[in-house]
Formats: sequence, C-alpha cells, structure tokens
Amino acid sequence: GAGREGRIACHFVLVYSKYDEVGVVVFGTKDTKNDLTKEVGGYEHITVLQPIKVVDGDLVDVVQQIPRGTVPGDFMDAIVVGMDMLIKKFQETIKGTKEDQVLTLAEQMAKHGMKIDCIIYRGNQKRDPHENNVIEENDMLLSIFSKKTKAKAVHVESSTSLLGALRTRNVTPVTTYRGDLEISSALKIKVWVYKKTAEERFPTLKKYSDKAPSTDKFATHEIKLDYEYKIVQDPSKVVPPEQRIKGYRYGPQVIPISSAELEAVKFRPEKGVKLLGFTNASNIMRHYYMKDANIFIADPGNNKAIVAVSALARAMKEMNKVAILRCVWRQGQANVVIGVLTPNVSDKDNIADSFYFNVLPFAEDVREFQFPSFSSLPASLQPSAEQQETADKLVMMMDLVPAGKEESLRPEFTPNPVLERFYHHLELKSKHPDAAVPPLDEALSRITEPDPEVISKAKLVIDEFRRHFELKENPKLKKSTRRLLKDKTPGSYENQSTDLLASTSEVKVETLGDLTTVSDFEAMISRRDSPEWVSKAIFAMKNKIFDLVENSFEGDNYPKALECLTALRKACVIEQEPTQFNNFLSHICRFCKETDLSSFCEFLASKDVTFITKTEAEDSEIEEQNARSLFVKGETS
Repeated sequence: GAGREGRIACHFVLVYSKYDEVGVVVFGTKDTKNDLTKEVGGYEHITVLQPIKVVDGDLVDVVQQIPRGTVPGDFMDAIVVGMDMLIKKFQETIKGTKEDQVLTLAEQMAKHGMKIDCIIYRGNQKRDPHENNVIEENDMLLSIFSKKTKAKAVHVESSTSLLGALRTRNVTPVTTYRGDLEISSALKIKVWVYKKTAEERFPTLKKYSDKAPSTDKFATHEIKLDYEYKIVQDPSKVVPPEQRIKGYRYGPQVIPISSAELEAVKFRPEKGVKLLGFTNASNIMRHYYMKDANIFIADPGNNKAIVAVSALARAMKEMNKVAILRCVWRQGQANVVIGVLTPNVSDKDNIADSFYFNVLPFAEDVREFQFPSFSSLPASLQPSAEQQETADKLVMMMDLVPAGKEESLRPEFTPNPVLERFYHHLELKSKHPDAAVPPLDEALSRITEPDPEVISKAKLVIDEFRRHFELKENPKLKKSTRRLLKDKTPGSYENQSTDLLASTSEVKVETLGDLTTVSDFEAMISRRDSPEWVSKAIFAMKNKIFDLVENSFEGDNYPKALECLTALRKACVIEQEPTQFNNFLSHICRFCKETDLSSFCEFLASKDVTFITKTEAEDSEIEEQNARSLFVKGETS
C-alpha cells in the first residue's frame, strides 16, 4: 500500500503486442527522478526507471532490477507522473483532497481513453492499525477509478497468483458469427458470437538458416520449401500442376479424383444458428464440453434483440433449462457444430444478459472408459467401509478451496508453466546463446509439484490411507501376461478374483493358443489399443470352449473347458458384458443336450457354475434367486 516504508509499487503497461510502448515508474525510492518535480515541484520519491519506448531487452533488465523501497511513497503521485508521461497535458499540479485528485485523474483518463489495471498483492503479514487504515483508504480510492473509468482491480495472495495475473494476455475480440439465433421460423434474434476463452498455444517455431552472408543486413534467414513432382519412369521430367490430380487409396488401387469432383461431393451447410430444443441443465454434464467456450450476446445496437436475449436467458435460468443448438458459423463451412447454450444472467445494471456456448460431442467423439465402476464388481472386490472413508478423506484433503482461504491455482491467475519456462529461457538465450537451461522457478514449482505445506498438513490422512490399503508387488511372470490362472483348480470357482485390468500384455496377443488359452484370453481382453479387442476375445473364447466340449472323449476336455468358462465369466463381469456370458451358457447347455453331451451340463452343475446376476453386473436380467435355474430345473432358459 502507498505510504508504507520498505515497500515499492510499479506502474507500467502490460505487454500485449510486440509494438506496445512501455514506461516504468516506481514510488518509495530514496531519490527522485521525474519531469514533474523539475517543472512544478513536489512528486518526491517518484523515479522514472524507463521512459516510454518500444519493449526490448532493456525493459526486462529494468524490471528484474527494480530497487526496494526505503521511504514512504504515494501511489497517487506515481499515477500522475505516469499520465504526464503519456499525454503531457497537465499544466499544473492537481490539487485538493486525495478523493478530489482521484476524481480529476479519472475524468482526465476517461477523456483520453485511458484505463488502469491494478494488481494488488499484500501477502499474509501482520499489520498495525495505521497500515490497515492506509490500505482501506487505498481501496476506497481505487474503487473510484473502477466506477469512473475503465479500471480493473485484482487482489492476489500468493506469488504464483501474482505471476499469473501479470501474464494474462488480452486478445482483440473478433466475432465468430453475426446473424440470427433462430428459435423458430417466426422468431429470430439478432446475436453476435465471440470466443470466451482460447487455448494459449505454444509459439510456432520456424527454421533458421545461417547461409546468408553476415554482411547482409536485410537477410530474413527464412527457409522456404519448394516441391517438385516427377514421373517415376523418368525422374528428370517435372510434372506441371495442370497435369497433376489427387489420388486416394481404395484397397490395392489408387482412385484419381479431380478437384471438380471433390468440390461436387463436399458438404456445404447453410450459415445459421438454429434451436433444436431445450433440456434440463442436469442432463448436460460438465465433462461433455469440448474445445473453447463462446459467448452469445445480443446485437449491441438492437434494443429488441437485447430485450429478447435477456427474457430468454432469465426464463431458462428460472426453469433450470439449457438449449441445444445447431451452428454453422460461416458460409461454406465444412462441418456442423452441435452445442449447449447456458444462460448467463448479469447482476450488474450496465452489463446485459448473455449466453455461454459449449460444443458437445457427436457419438464418434465419445470415448467410453475401458474399465468398470467399483459399484458393478462382485461384493468380494468392493472396498470396505473403512477403506471408503479413508479414500474420501484423501480426496477432501486435495480440495483447492479450503474453508477461509483463497482458492489455490485459480485458472485465471495460474500461468502455463511450459510457456512461462520457454519464454524465460528464450530471453536468457537472446543474451547468452550458450546459456544452459536454468533451474525451475520457485513460483512455477508450486504449480508443477505437490505443495509441501498441503502434504505436511495431510500426513496423518496419507498414513491412514496406506494402512487401510495393502500394497503388493505385481511380479513379472511371462511376457504374454502378468497373471496366470494355472494355479486355480476347476473346483475353486467361488471366491476367486482376477485383476484383468491390471494384466496389461507386454506382447500383443491376437489369438488364443491351445496350451495357454486362459492367459492368452486375459492378455487379449486387456488390450486397450482398440475397443474391439473385448468382443474379439469373448468371441474367440466361446469358440474355444465349443471346440473343447465337442471334441471331448469321455469328458477328458471338461476340466479345460470349465477353466476357460470360468475365465470368460469373470471377464464378462469385469467388462460388464453379462448378457454375452448368460446367453452363451444357455446356448452351450442346449447344444449339449441336443448332441448327447449332457454330461457336460451335469459337470457344470457339480462345479456350481451360475449365471451372472444383477448383484454382479447391473445390466444382467438374472435375479440372485435364479442364478442356478439352468441346472436346478433341468432345462435351458
């Protein structure tokens, strides 16, 4: 805060473009260096470290070597000096109370189209009553700026948040769409659509050539690529563009398609935004959202549109509804976007109501999890009440919004550590080409590494979690799989459990062998490079069981068939495919009775093989009391 000894504040413009001009003014310095002191007197302990000029390496050095304040200073004087540097229109000292000075400054700033962004960082240190009074006065003065000018004040409580606030980059808004929001053929609202957020991408790195003469001051050092197409039979002959045509592989052939044919088959939807319908907000999960968020606002110059958007947004908010839209932003756009429109009702009189828009996935965009929920597993695999409670405590320990404290790692104040580190190293290399990569900055380490303070406070919870969950080493057995069922006897069907999801195959198994059928099946069904492997593994195991039963002599293959059937049942429970197993069990028993192999059904009954019930898999249609109905009734179901 202003007036506090040992503190210093900076007043400078954040860099949004390479053409921005920046000046640096500090207050609280022992010396005084500014034009106003020479011209009109006063403005003591205010130092201009850099006059306004285009950003260069000198500015980085100035900011990195800002001196520490040693005497009380006034931030109002620093703002006046900064304005004098920008417009040079003040002919006399601004007089009156501090509140009068702020009002005068605010009028001048509004007149000249200036704005002020304040980032306030005070830390968590103890303060005496006088310091608290100074802080309250400063907050009151800054609030006047907020009301009278285009000013924004942001409070941060950590060095990480301060770094993020300084690095926030404004992007000039450009409309994605201007046109009608078509509610129906008889109701259309004029709207503008902007991007609300955009991903901060890594800068495009270009190749650099050092072949240009060192004396050439105008060399761009760019590398340009030129492509030549030649005939295979005659490599010396170049094919001109008018004699080339695109070809697409179709099996072993290459099918030529001309540009005219390609244009003729292109999908060309009409530009527009149409309402498909409304649904309850609870039906659209947050994790459905894709890509960047957009904002819909009414056409700024159309009062009827502003009223219509406000009425629609408030009605949807009151009824807890969202709208599903079909959007084609531009004429000739090749794709259609389906998304959800969420009302954004403003609580300020000078800001109109609007909508947020998020893209929703099509069916082919959805990737289902390849593992089941704990709730769908058998009771023997469920966590105990103590384990569940301990896990809940561990999750709550990771809450980023603890009671009575500032939210940790707020997205708007958390810089991208990769970009931050890249630019820091780039600035260092510009001055020292041979410089090594510097160590990670402390502020960035708090983003990328666990917070030591949080970990130390939660040590008891972490230790309790360790006590309730026994950790066992997962030994490496064979290359084909990490888990084998060879130690299981056919009679030990009850209370057996296998972690098929953990048995990731080191060798990608594609077929079931005769000697390692079960282990190959586990490795095959646990493959996650394609969702098709689950159905392929189940189909292959069904065929294998059929072959074993059908080719059995006096039941010699029955134990092997039972082992395969047991593995198939467990896999169908874990993968939530109960119908696959239940239908197969009915089918094979029916087949055996029709082909004089009923002894296999009796063998299964003696080993207590049952259907997969609802308690084991939610999608099963078999109740617990009917699990053994296949053999008890002596008929197939």
